[in-house]
Amino acid sequence: MSATDGTTGTDDAPATRAEHCVVACAEQWRDAGEVLASPMGTVPLIGARLARLTFAPDLLLTDGEALLMADVPAVGAPPRVVEGWLPYRQHLALVATGRRHVMMGASQIDRYGNQNISCVGAWERPFRQLLGVRGAPVNTLNNPTSYWIPRHSRRVFVERVDMVCGVGHDRAAAAGPSATRHHRLPGVVSDLGVFDFETPDRTMRLRSLHPGVTVAQVREATGFELAVPDEVPYTRTPTAGELRLIRREIDPKGLRDREVRP
Repeated sequence: MSATDGTTGTDDAPATRAEHCVVACAEQWRDAGEVLASPMGTVPLIGARLARLTFAPDLLLTDGEALLMADVPAVGAPPRVVEGWLPYRQHLALVATGRRHVMMGASQIDRYGNQNISCVGAWERPFRQLLGVRGAPVNTLNNPTSYWIPRHSRRVFVERVDMVCGVGHDRAAAAGPSATRHHRLPGVVSDLGVFDFETPDRTMRLRSLHPGVTVAQVREATGFELAVPDEVPYTRTPTAGELRLIRREIDPKGLRDREVRP
């Protein structure tokens, strides 16, 4: 049975908000080719596996540690077939040579795509310590980097990030050709919609709304002026075959609904 033959079996329930988010994340890897997918978060993890099973069959997936998987097991299950070993040093080589597309989270993100996962508050005296810079600068300057934000709010979508971890378009441009040569931010997916930076000044634009969400809601939840086209489409609905894969094979325990509110 084909993964996209339109068969739903006995489960004909409409797609949920979480399932629209899964498909929106999966679309970030469309036409990615043979690159390593590094999804961070439950919904991106499901999205990467959905992409591999449908329109991105060459995508490389890991078990989250050091094994390259030849199959696509359910979330939380071990791979049945292993096709390679990816030690940490080799993983770093993939990052440095651009053969990876990571979907990171963001504690803060601004209109240019600068991301913060390190601290909240003034650098001299922050009032909240977060993950730290981690590998965000290298990610954003060497391989495609998308973002997943499960709670769209003014606390996350801010006018100015308190610290730059992932490099945005304005910072990359200011640093010059060495920073912009491989800098690519394909998009941002939140629980309200999908966003990109396809504007003349490379600021964030609303690309699509998830069904049930309005432009006014997105604007109210965003702490900066967002570019909004005259007509904004809805995020595409998962096909029946994609829903079957999500619900029965990739995430039968429904973990996606813990990350995205109904």
